[in-house]
Amino acid sequence: MATTVPAARPTQPERATLADWLAEPDDRGAELIHGRLVYKAVPSPEHGRAQRKLGALLDAFDGRPGEGGRPGGWWLSTEVDLELAGEGVRPDLAGWRRDRVPALPKAPPGGAVTERPDWVAEVLSSSTAARDLGDKRSIYHAAGVGHYWVLDPANRLLIVYRWAREGYLFALSAGAGDPVRAEPFEALELRVELLFGDEVEPEGAAPRP
Repeated sequence: MATTVPAARPTQPERATLADWLAEPDDRGAELIHGRLVYKAVPSPEHGRAQRKLGALLDAFDGRPGEGGRPGGWWLSTEVDLELAGEGVRPDLAGWRRDRVPALPKAPPGGAVTERPDWVAEVLSSSTAARDLGDKRSIYHAAGVGHYWVLDPANRLLIVYRWAREGYLFALSAGAGDPVRAEPFEALELRVELLFGDEVEPEGAAPRP
C-alpha cells in the first residue's frame, strides 16, 4: 500500500543579524532592514552629484556656532553606517546638533555609529526609492530622527519631513527655481536647482549662442 509523503515545508530564510551586517565588506554598501541584508547600487552620476552638492551647500553649518561668520552648530557627514534600534542603515548624509552631541560621533572598532542623528537625507534612485520612502523612513522615525530630507533628481524636487509622534509630517516640497529655507537649516536660503548641479550664469554674462 502506497504511503503519501507530506510535502516538505519551504524553509524560511534566516534573519540576518547586526553581526552579519557589520561583517559585510564596506564597498558593498550593505544595509540591514528588518532582518534582511540589502545593498545600495553604485550611485549614478546624478545621484552622486546631488549628494555632493547638498553637502557643499550645507557646509556652512558644519562647525562651531558663529565660527567664521557661518551659522555652524552641526556635525555633518556622508555615508555613515548607523545602528538604529537593531537596524543597520547608511544614509547619504547625516547630521548631529552640537548642542546635543558635543563630540563628533564615532563608531567603535568593527562597529557602527549608534548616536541618533538629528537630520538625515537620502537621494532617490530607481533602485532605492521604495526603500528610502518606506522601510528606511519608518526606521528613521522610530529612532527619533527629527528631520528627514529626500532629494529626487528625476523630478528635481526637495522634500522635507518633520518628526511627529504619529509619523513624519510633510513640511515642504520645492522644485528648481524655488528658493527655500528648509528646516532645520532655515538660517540659509537654498536654491533648489543648485542641489541638482545646475550651473548659474553670473550676473552680466553674455547669453550663450
